[in-house]
Amino acid sequence: MPRTCTVCAHPERAAIDQALLNNSVIRDIAGQHRLAKSAVARHKDDHLPAALAKAKEAQTVADADDLLRQAGALRTKAMSLLLKAETAGDFRTALAGVREARGCLELLAKLLGELRDEATINITITAAWVEVRAAVMAALVPYPEARAAVAERLAAVEAGEAHDADAA
Repeated sequence: MPRTCTVCAHPERAAIDQALLNNSVIRDIAGQHRLAKSAVARHKDDHLPAALAKAKEAQTVADADDLLRQAGALRTKAMSLLLKAETAGDFRTALAGVREARGCLELLAKLLGELRDEATINITITAAWVEVRAAVMAALVPYPEARAAVAERLAAVEAGEAHDADAA
């Protein structure tokens, strides 16, 4: 059974970890907190990196939450100004408010991973696709059952319904 780390179990662990992060001398930390120097050194080597990784991850999540909160606040402000401009009959300003609100919604969607900037290419409308499709269908004329199955599958692809691997 592994030994319990005396530093991890120590009531002043946070202060010990902070002292280690501040590069205080291990001997001084051990003496101040009545711990063995070897225990403090082991804790620094074995447990401090994991604690730092968790803290970094927690900070990343907190930063992302704050960014989402700020983007949401911007959207709320833009919508408020848009409504004020509409109420005042200032349609030029209202239109600018619509653009700003749209921009805020776009930013929120990107932050939430619901909107991507990558280009989408629809190959089913290109001349090359039409040519390949015609060649495949012509090659399958001697095989009416296969031709019908391929035609059905190609129709599903062109309709954007060909995402399940079982149908392949």
